[in-house]
Order: sequence, then structure tokens, then C-alpha cells
Amino acid sequence: MIRSLVTALMFVASAGLAAAQESGPQTGEQPEMRSDRPARQELTSRPGSVLVLRGLDKITARTEDFEIRVGETHVFGSLEITARYCRRRPPEETPEIFAFMQIADRRTDGFGSEDESETVFSGWMFGSNPALNPLEHPVYDVWVIDCRA
Repeated sequence: MIRSLVTALMFVASAGLAAAQESGPQTGEQPEMRSDRPARQELTSRPGSVLVLRGLDKITARTEDFEIRVGETHVFGSLEITARYCRRRPPEETPEIFAFMQIADRRTDGFGSEDESETVFSGWMFGSNPALNPLEHPVYDVWVIDCRA
């Protein structure tokens, strides 16, 4: 919860800084309007349909790269990973991959029978900074590698 709040505050602060830099001089004089400058184009990207993740089993040191179609679920060890959304910025912008995932831990009752699964992660992960909003699990680590169309 605190990490999400810190992330939101960092986003708001960076947006305010960018707006202040774009607004020009703050001395009270009006900047001159130049008609020879082309209009600024918005760079956009489209949501992807396949999320590429890497999972690490901390006990066996086994890593696995896997692809999950958005809306589908993949099982990694005792985790059920459901990809809900992913997007990759276009090459003209700062590289970043965004993914919204839900991860549930399938538990057993100690005798081999499956118990009710528990949601251990539900939120956004970022490819450039996996430590910003990580999965906190004693056995597994999962992080975003790519988002493909």
C-alpha cells in the first residue's frame, strides 16, 4: 500500500516538473509564438496481447521464461499467474513495459490435498524497475521481461 502511494506521488511530482519545464519562463513575460515550429505529436502505443515473464524458484535456483496471453493463467510452481494487461512504450519514448497481474498461491493442507488459494499479488509491475512493486513470496520471484502484440 505504501509503495503504491509512493509510486503515485513520484508520478504526480514528475508530471508537475515536466509541466513546469514545458510552460517556459516564469518571469512574467510572454514567450513569443513561433509558427514555423511543427505541432507536437502525441506518441502512443497499443496494448499487447502476450506478456513475457521470468520466474525464479529460490529453493532450486531454477529460472523459467514463459509467455502468458492477456486474460489467461499460467502455473509456475505453486503460483497461478494471470495476466490482465500489458503495454510497451514505442521506441521513440523512454523504454518501459507495464503489466497488470494477479498472482495466487495454491496451498495444500499438508496431506497433498489442495486448499483454497490465496492472492499474494495484485497490481502493476514495471520492466525497468522490478523492485518498485515486487512479488513478495518466500519461494518465488516473478518479473516482467516483455510485452508483445
